Amino acid sequence: MRVAFLTLGCKVNSYETEKMKLQFEEAGHSIVAFSEQADVYIVNTCTVTNIADRKSRKMLHRARRMNPDAVVVAVGCYVDSAKQKGEVDDAIDLFLSNEEKSRVVELVLASRQLEQSEDRSTQGKMSAAAQAQEHTRAYLKVQDGCNQYCSYCIIPYVRGPLTSKPVLQVVEEVEQLASEGIREVVVTGIHLSSYGVDGGDARAFVESKGEPLLELLEAIHAVEGIERIRLGSLEPRIITREFALRLAKIGKICPHFHLSMQSGCDTVLQRMNRHYTTKEYQEKADILREVFSDPAITTDIIVGFPQETLEEFEITRAYARQIGFAQIHVFKYSRRQGTVADGMEGQVAEPDKSSRSDQLLHTARELEQQYQALFLGRQEEVLFEEVTEIGGRHYLVGYTKRYVRIAVEVADAAEAEKRCNTIENVRVMGHLEQGVLYGESCKK
Repeated sequence: MRVAFLTLGCKVNSYETEKMKLQFEEAGHSIVAFSEQADVYIVNTCTVTNIADRKSRKMLHRARRMNPDAVVVAVGCYVDSAKQKGEVDDAIDLFLSNEEKSRVVELVLASRQLEQSEDRSTQGKMSAAAQAQEHTRAYLKVQDGCNQYCSYCIIPYVRGPLTSKPVLQVVEEVEQLASEGIREVVVTGIHLSSYGVDGGDARAFVESKGEPLLELLEAIHAVEGIERIRLGSLEPRIITREFALRLAKIGKICPHFHLSMQSGCDTVLQRMNRHYTTKEYQEKADILREVFSDPAITTDIIVGFPQETLEEFEITRAYARQIGFAQIHVFKYSRRQGTVADGMEGQVAEPDKSSRSDQLLHTARELEQQYQALFLGRQEEVLFEEVTEIGGRHYLVGYTKRYVRIAVEVADAAEAEKRCNTIENVRVMGHLEQGVLYGESCKK
């Protein structure tokens, strides 16, 4: 049978989608694009915001319209949320929780609408690594669950307790990825900083001093063929001078650190139950800049959190400039039923959220350009990922270790395709468009 996937949300979801694809392929089924006619449509959903919920529902209903006779499956974080809110509808045949993703083939085959189509043509087996190869990097989920219970977040309720994948299992997965030609792995988790502290309380990862995560990264570093290790989101409190110095000794680590912040105002952080202050966050950023050369420090910021005043928002915006983020992901606060913040008084009006979001996005673009300007005239290693068209010209595009996107013009797109998944030295010349620099390839 023909199975189509669509992934919404975080990097963990991207990883889990690849694992589900592998399950279907090993069972002899074909993976097709979500836009194609399929027997089964699987949407790996997200519930981090109300907008994510709406998009999850929209894509599930789109799948139903594309083939009324298909089996439409919702998996992931939105599932538990939808059940709690009574949003299960006839357009969706199966609602599978995160825990049921490992049984997705079995459960789909057992569904009442599945036709006897197992004898359709197959395309042979393909590893999750091979599917990721077109992107030149693979997401590697090593941890699940969260016990931090931020006041706005539903994830601890739908992802369950902390669970970490054994080091040997992770290494085996990385070795497979390397054998398939993957050059970069992105180590991810729902609360990555809690890797290896399963069963601990909300402070256990701080007390562990990041030792389990460091040991894992050192083991990954030893795998031949992998040239870059990029980290997913880190809790600021895991950053100490000792942690950073040991991390810097892992030569394949990319100096790109996504330190989740959410607000640059202490009073808002307290209402969010974030467990650190802006002073402490600044100290962590300073440590990274002392140990690594021009590291990319990126973050998430929520605007319009309950009771957030205009003054508190301006404090956050000024703080973002003070830190000098390379990139900011801006989110408008979204009420999540069952969270502490949902019951707070002083919910901010939508127009105010939108206005603050627009202002902060403007600041984020300025900061991104300022960070990228550091690399003008420099020679940077770029891992090329794709050939794209910008302004009517073809470019080979990829990322540096610091996740700066760089494009090199090419005359022949077909020939350029052969250079994808290769690392080249590039002299950075200037800005091509928002978020993209351009340069010229140079000999190593």
